Amino acid sequence: MTEVGSTLRAYAVGGANVVDGFAIDEISPAGRGQVLAPWPNRLDAGRYTFEGREGSAAIDEPERSNAIHGLVRWLAWSARSRTDDAVTLACVLPAQPAYPWRLELEIAYALSPDGLAVTTRASNASDAPAPFGIGFHPYLTVGVPADEVALTLPASRRLLTDERALPVGEEAVGGTVFDFRVARTIGMTQLDTCFAGLGRGADRRVRARVEAGGRVIEMWADAGFPYLQAYTGDTLEPIARRRQAVAIEPMTCPPNALATGTDLIRIEPGETWSGTWGIAVLGGEDNGP
Repeated sequence: MTEVGSTLRAYAVGGANVVDGFAIDEISPAGRGQVLAPWPNRLDAGRYTFEGREGSAAIDEPERSNAIHGLVRWLAWSARSRTDDAVTLACVLPAQPAYPWRLELEIAYALSPDGLAVTTRASNASDAPAPFGIGFHPYLTVGVPADEVALTLPASRRLLTDERALPVGEEAVGGTVFDFRVARTIGMTQLDTCFAGLGRGADRRVRARVEAGGRVIEMWADAGFPYLQAYTGDTLEPIARRRQAVAIEPMTCPPNALATGTDLIRIEPGETWSGTWGIAVLGGEDNGP
């Protein structure tokens, strides 16, 4: 982890990378491993209204006139606790024009023989209900380009977007190149796609997998995350980093949720929301810790 943004910089098992991260002296490129709060993905023109309060965030995706990935990914987080196999980082997001509520965030990263589990607690320390969304941006790698990766993503729908990557509708994935409900090689398919209608097991977890050459990596998320964004990195710079990993991003809400209200979490004053996701290595190596 890093104290900048509580970012998952690296995760390797048995000497093999599980996430495609970045160097210790490098600034996180393309959102690698970052925490996306208090909204994930894009926000139209950075503007929204929630129960009479207006928010106006900086446009940090100027080519599309969007604010993107929230406000905490470049903040300094502090270690709340630390052991050999776990660390908890925390930060306070003060009330500001972009988000006029005080939010206290705590994220625990814990390793076990089952893999990595990431638990978030978001507390509203302001005097009015606060809107909230969060996402995470791990790039999963099985050591081969995305074209050779078999992807399983149990979603029945995908969001349709406009030229600014904002949702304008949705469609069923059946019969399209976006149907990964059964493991299928990605091939030339380009993904920067938000999936919904997620299938879950008896434990209420959704499970997505990338696999190749006997290596199988699973990303799971509890019921607090009803969306998964998949990204094959077709627009990354430098070009050599394109399609070298597959980002599978658990999200509590779709893009532009602060503006549309879709599946936006409402945290009452003094209350806390919590959700957990994780990564497990199912083939090729043991998880550790």
